[in-house]
Amino acid sequence: MEQEATYRGTVYPWQCDHVGHMNIMWYVGKFDEANWNLFARLGLTPSYLRGSGRGMAAVQQNVTYKRERLAGDIVGIRSHLLEIRDKSIRFRHDMTNAETDAFCEITVARMDRSQRKSVPFTDAIRETAMRHLAEPAEA
Repeated sequence: MEQEATYRGTVYPWQCDHVGHMNIMWYVGKFDEANWNLFARLGLTPSYLRGSGRGMAAVQQNVTYKRERLAGDIVGIRSHLLEIRDKSIRFRHDMTNAETDAFCEITVARMDRSQRKSVPFTDAIRETAMRHLAEPAEA
């Protein structure tokens, strides 16, 4: 996948907990913002999802914290598509500053919003995703 960031932002003081570190809810929020940029690169734009009656639902999310983020830190997230299956994709977000300090691996399923069940990706989305799969060394 392109090495362009899927998220860039700042840690604000109000995002920090009682010991001065960015609270876990804000890590998840920043990873979620990166999700939507990654999805758009795959053709899963908000207008496509609304128009097709489809959506994306997280079914598993694992976050690893390697270093705390503090108020004023500038963070970036780069995303790597790891796997595409019939109805789901798995990807990894790396949050960085000077060093990698957290990463999040997520599996999401493509959903039919009216039937509330998972459905296969279209061939066009699958073909686009296949072009963006990360090399095993990146995972």
